[in-house]
Amino acid sequence: QVQLVESGGGSVQAGGSLRLSCAASGYTYSTYCMGWFRQVPGKEREGVAAINIARSTTAYAESVKGRFTISQDNAKNTLYLQMNSLKPEDTAQYYCAAAGGAVCRALLLVRGAYNYWGQGAQVTVSS
Repeated sequence: QVQLVESGGGSVQAGGSLRLSCAASGYTYSTYCMGWFRQVPGKEREGVAAINIARSTTAYAESVKGRFTISQDNAKNTLYLQMNSLKPEDTAQYYCAAAGGAVCRALLLVRGAYNYWGQGAQVTVSS
C-alpha cells in the first residue's frame, strides 16, 4: 500500500524559511516521480514543484522559482521542499504526490496526473 506522509509544516514570518519532508513507502520509490502541490480554501490545488527521482531533474511553478527547492534522498525514500523567502501568499496546505508515466516524461505540475497523495501539511506565513 502506497503511503506518503508529510511533515515540517508550521508558521513563519514573511522572509523566513521552512522545509517540508515527505516519507514514501509501499512502492518502488526510484521508479516514480514526485511533486509538491498546495491548496487554499476555495481554490484549486496548484502544482509547486516536481522531480524525476531517477534523473533528479526538476520543474517549478513560476511563482516559486528561485525561492523553493525540491530534492530527494533515495536512501531514505524521502522527498523535500525547501522554502525560502516565504511570502504571505505562500500560505496553504501543502501536499506531496507520486506518479509514474506521463509525470516522469514531462515533470507535470498537474493535479490529475498524480496517483498517490499525502495527507497535507499546513504552512502559514504572516506579514
